Amino acid sequence: MRSILLAIGFAAVSSLTAHAAEGDDALNSRPITNAPLVIGHRGASGYRPEHTLASYELAIDLGADFVEPDLVSTRDGVLVARHENEIGGTTDVADHSEFAARRTTKTIDGNAVTGWFTEDFTLVELKTLRARERLPELRQRNTLYDDRYEIPTLDEVIALVKSKQHSLHRTIGLYPETKHPTYFRSIGLALETPLVRTLHRAGYRNARAPVFIQSFEVGNLRDLSRMTRLPLVQLIDAAGQPYDFTASGDPRTYADLVTPAGLREIGQYASGVGVAKNLIVPRAADGTLLAPTTLIDDAHAAGLVVHAWTFRNENSFLPLDFRVGDAASPVYPSLYGKAFDEYALFFGLGLDGAFSDNPDTAIAARAAIAR
Repeated sequence: MRSILLAIGFAAVSSLTAHAAEGDDALNSRPITNAPLVIGHRGASGYRPEHTLASYELAIDLGADFVEPDLVSTRDGVLVARHENEIGGTTDVADHSEFAARRTTKTIDGNAVTGWFTEDFTLVELKTLRARERLPELRQRNTLYDDRYEIPTLDEVIALVKSKQHSLHRTIGLYPETKHPTYFRSIGLALETPLVRTLHRAGYRNARAPVFIQSFEVGNLRDLSRMTRLPLVQLIDAAGQPYDFTASGDPRTYADLVTPAGLREIGQYASGVGVAKNLIVPRAADGTLLAPTTLIDDAHAAGLVVHAWTFRNENSFLPLDFRVGDAASPVYPSLYGKAFDEYALFFGLGLDGAFSDNPDTAIAARAAIAR
């Protein structure tokens, strides 16, 4: 079973002529055979403001097998790529006086959030905004690209992927995430139907298509399993529970989902799990690594592939074992640590895919393991 799922990976294509002859449907169903996969997390967000066409294109140029657009909805029902529906921290919306009155406080997945929200803007209005670096203190160099790029739609991301497929002579996968599906359904902007319609229209229709649809919720993945044959991935955080469980009063937590029984249940509707790294290799209170868990082996036994998030080069995100430099230095958080050692650890445990802000580092780590 797992070998079949791993075939939803990457194969090089011999020529642009072959692409043209086969057509989009054949191209979008081409198997991907390399594992572990490298997934450009929000594009190449270590180098460009996340969820911009520039970020996705750079991830592809650096060798990423998949690019990951997080999806939220506009007021007029268009799916756009943003990490959150609140966009105060990732766009220049605060500088637009015409939108000042739209700043508000909403309850999103049980949490009060203040700012500007995509569902209060039409697509035309959102297109007047420009993206900004989400972590400017840590990634100051990325701020060079602030205010240069629009918020892209899912259709625009797909168009970019198809264009790059033909120019680079290789298949490129899509890894969309439905953000806050219970919330968007509650306001009449459910994400599932427009997502499936868009992917099917683009030629992504079957279990061999280079697509994974992911979600932290369970109910919408079960709904999607009845709407499409595209592979689904259950996202699992290191703590808490899926918000649809919270909303329905289901007492189960993410910890319950990573038990052997929970993984077998996930296998009824999904092809894989996307897990927080600490669920595979936990960290002690001081940030040092502990012994690996059996999660990868348990998931494989349930017929599931395992993708982990998020791999980043900076000390701030690495375990203490792989950090470098003087911890008292003001630049210590943004220094690159021993990221290759972290990849080697996880790839050596049998990880099937890595979400990375720095796809080139992940590609180099994978090549080193292959050698």
